[in-house]
Amino acid sequence: MLKIPIIDLATFRKSDIKSQQAIAKEIYDACHKIGFMYLRNSGISKDLIAQVFCHSKSLFNLSLAAKQKLAWKNELSNIGYVGIERERLDPNQPGDLKEAFNFNKAELLTLQPPANEPEIFVFYQACTELANKILQAFALALELPEYFFTIRHNQQNHTLRLLHYPPLQTPPKPGQVRAGEHSDYGSITLLFQDNVGGLEVQTTAGEWIAAPTIPDTVIVNTGDLMQRWTNDVFCSTKHRVMIPHNQKLERSRYSIAFFCHPNDDTEIACLETCQKERAPIYPPILAGEYLLSRLQATY
Repeated sequence: MLKIPIIDLATFRKSDIKSQQAIAKEIYDACHKIGFMYLRNSGISKDLIAQVFCHSKSLFNLSLAAKQKLAWKNELSNIGYVGIERERLDPNQPGDLKEAFNFNKAELLTLQPPANEPEIFVFYQACTELANKILQAFALALELPEYFFTIRHNQQNHTLRLLHYPPLQTPPKPGQVRAGEHSDYGSITLLFQDNVGGLEVQTTAGEWIAAPTIPDTVIVNTGDLMQRWTNDVFCSTKHRVMIPHNQKLERSRYSIAFFCHPNDDTEIACLETCQKERAPIYPPILAGEYLLSRLQATY
């Protein structure tokens, strides 16, 4: 069974091209074989991550009435509070047993409630820098100019999502889990999670494997648009968050996801370097149109 690899990004920051190529090859293999990886030495401090988790808990501890005043309104903005069962990541199953707060850069820049904690914006910027470093590694691995991907993400249309999976007070509905089986929509996702567990990743053989927290690492996975861009060279892997079957059932689970998305007007068309073994699989599509269509299906 495939294991999710652990990759040390510190080596990629070295100036010599051989070190960068070696790490880019590891990243290529991870994205091609399973679509998930753990990154060490991400460049984001443990203290900053802890601060954001602390702020997240305080937000979810607000009354339901207070959270509903900040409610998510539509797919175009995709910001605000998403209540329990509001989102259905697997359209064939009941709504997910989670709640979330979505933030974009514009909201964080104005520091309006509930984003009025400066560490949230600092964290957003740190995630953006990490995503850009990963995108540079992608470009090197795919024989593209170094900034091919980063210039197509320079409008920072990314979404920072705080997630809370509350303790279960009643039995779930048939087929209901904390987050249904799904793939992510954009280029890459950065995931930070606590130690409660439940995240599972589907291998290309169809097996589900656990993706637990590994201290001092960030989980990274490739999304749908990167799979389309690379002609299935990189895979957008299905994953889910299951309900634990032990004492952790009575505990909250918290995670933080950073969804890295291309500029809305970027045409996602098959890369020339990814047509060596097969003709283009997907027709070109604008990144913004694809994201909107997926959000409409999810909500």
